[in-house]
Amino acid sequence: MQRAPTDLMIFDIPTIIEYLTGFTELLPGDVIATGTPGGVGFKREPPVFMKAGDVAEVEISSIGILRNPVVAERD
Repeated sequence: MQRAPTDLMIFDIPTIIEYLTGFTELLPGDVIATGTPGGVGFKREPPVFMKAGDVAEVEISSIGILRNPVVAERD
């Protein structure tokens, strides 16, 4: 439902990495969460939220896709 290239980010990736490594060590497998592009669910009319059966995907060109299924919350 959301799609945005990294060139629309306020800070580019090298700047974010430089900033983070100024106070923490980044290790292989670390994920840097930077926020969400426009079209976030609660601002839609009507609001849209993820539910069991949905799939969240994040793709980085030339690297691959991180794909996570959404499952129902346990009682």
